[in-house]
Amino acid sequence: MTLPDLSFDWSLLGPPLLAGLLVASTHVLLGRRVLERGIIFIDLTIAQVAALGAIAATLVAGEDHASGWPTQLAAGAAALCAAALLTWTEHHFRRLQEALIGSLYILSASVALLLLAHNPHGAEHMQELLAGQILWVGLDQLWPVALLYAAVLAVWALWARTRPRAFYFLFAFVVTASVQLVGVYLVFATLILPAIASSGLDERRGLAIGYALGGGGYALGLWLSVPLDLPAGPFVVCTLAALTLIASVVRHRGTSTQAD
Repeated sequence: MTLPDLSFDWSLLGPPLLAGLLVASTHVLLGRRVLERGIIFIDLTIAQVAALGAIAATLVAGEDHASGWPTQLAAGAAALCAAALLTWTEHHFRRLQEALIGSLYILSASVALLLLAHNPHGAEHMQELLAGQILWVGLDQLWPVALLYAAVLAVWALWARTRPRAFYFLFAFVVTASVQLVGVYLVFATLILPAIASSGLDERRGLAIGYALGGGGYALGLWLSVPLDLPAGPFVVCTLAALTLIASVVRHRGTSTQAD
């Protein structure tokens, strides 16, 4: 019986791991704010609207331009329009905001499916959007995203964290870039699962736990997905969920012990 090779292949897994750490650098921070505001499905909605913009641009420009700047600009513009709409609805219909976010997601997903109904590669496009292709991320894709994330984190720290209406627009920029790297499933998991594990903690401790869980989830998930020959994106999601469960159990037991 031959044992699987458990060495970490940096040439294969290095760029995907860096992509995951980049996504975690912004999503752990924004995820805590999403959980506090009770708008859990905002990232799915913004991601789906961005995808709808990209799909529409691809259908107009052709498959050969699917990864070109016009498509990326269309995705970003669609996401910003969604951010503007959700900013307006939060101001006028705050009690219905979560329902409106979910409704926008269903509407944009349905329109995307209708646009792809007669496309022979439609199912493949949707699969790549949801599960992502993190193993095929190259270093050349990471530099623009790293610069964008650095700018977003700087704007957040210096200005936007005290201005709730700026949240949606920063979120639109971040999610549009993240979906291109890792897919919708991992975007949602990176945003919400570390926030769940660190909920109720002060910002310093919460971010420390969130970043440790996010980085550990990507590293462990990518490492084990190769010898197990499983899709990397969904496996990393499952790893993040498992680490979230372990962290929550440990926190609960620690709280129970202190109470006794």
